[in-house]
Amino acid sequence: MSAAASSDSDWPDDAVEVAVVTGAWGIKGGLRLKPFSSDPQALFSSKRWYWQWPAGITQAQQERLQGLEQPLRVASAREQGEGVVALIQGLDDRDVAQACKGLRLFVRRSSFPTAQDGEYSWVDLMGLAVVNRQGQSLGTVVGLMQTGPHSVLRIEGVDAVKGQAVERLVPFVQAYVDSVDLAAKRIQVDWGLDD
Repeated sequence: MSAAASSDSDWPDDAVEVAVVTGAWGIKGGLRLKPFSSDPQALFSSKRWYWQWPAGITQAQQERLQGLEQPLRVASAREQGEGVVALIQGLDDRDVAQACKGLRLFVRRSSFPTAQDGEYSWVDLMGLAVVNRQGQSLGTVVGLMQTGPHSVLRIEGVDAVKGQAVERLVPFVQAYVDSVDLAAKRIQVDWGLDD
């Protein structure tokens, strides 16, 4: 199915954005991707990637991608450096692959790898409220950073005294994270407002 024939009814209800196309890879129409997670298993666990146009797409780029199927059918994908490279079935033209730059890639949440007990997918943590042991709100999880041995929660909140927006970085390790309650959409941490 081409992009022109795709409809909202084809779009999965559980689509999660996982990467963006950064350009062409190789001479046979491969794609170079920037995954949003340091562990791009969500990309590898699905053989179908849904896509959306990037903001500010040109008319020429849209015309170049007119025959691009929705979803993309992944022939192969692997990590390369800090990114991912992939070959897509039916995409064998480097110029078309280069025109894909900026495409936003999504996979079904249901195709994510199953987390082990005590493990969480980054997408499950996004938007959770974070409170400390004293019941004080630290804010909401807006992202995760990989710092080598562990991830760090990026939390946006409001400074209670100054009333200004503040970003807090809390290591996502057992020493600081008391509990994660996905049903209540809440994380409790051992972290002060001034830490």
